[in-house]
Amino acid sequence: MESTPEPRWLSDDERQAWRSLVGVMMRLPAALDAQLQRDAGLSHFEYMVLAGLSEAPDRTRRMSELAGFIESGLPRLSQVVGRLEKRGWVHRSPDPSDGRITLAILTEDGWAKVVHTAPGHVEAVRNLVFDPLTKAQCRQLGHIGDRIMRAIDTFCCPRSGAG
Repeated sequence: MESTPEPRWLSDDERQAWRSLVGVMMRLPAALDAQLQRDAGLSHFEYMVLAGLSEAPDRTRRMSELAGFIESGLPRLSQVVGRLEKRGWVHRSPDPSDGRITLAILTEDGWAKVVHTAPGHVEAVRNLVFDPLTKAQCRQLGHIGDRIMRAIDTFCCPRSGAG
C-alpha cells in the first residue's frame, strides 16, 4: 500500500503572508470598484476596458488583445463592451484587414470619460497601494507580482514539450 505524501503545509511566516495577500485580493478590488462607482458610475472592470483602449494606438484593440490586456475571458469582455457601447463609449467593428476579427474602438465620448475618471482613480490607487510603501517596497511589489504571475502562467498553462 502506497502512502500519500504529506502536504507541504505553510510555515507561520508563509501563512501570515498568504492571509495578507488574500486580504488584498479581496478588499482592493472592492475598494477600487467603490471609488469608481461613486465618482464615475463605472466598475473597475469597465474602467480597465476604457483605459486599455485609451492606451492603444488609434484607441483601438482587437477584442482578443484587449481581453489579454485586462486579464479577462472573451465572453465577459464582450458583455462589458456591449454595455459600454450602449453608453456611447466604445464601438465594435470588423477588422478591415480580417473580417473574422472584431476591433473595439474608444469613441470620443469614451475618451472624455477616461480623461475625466483617470485622476480620481489614480489618486485611489496611489492612496491604497503606493503611499503606504517605500520606493524600494514598490519595486519589490512589482518584482513579486511578476514572479507570481509567471508561476500562475506556468501552473495554468504549461507549455508542451513539443516545439
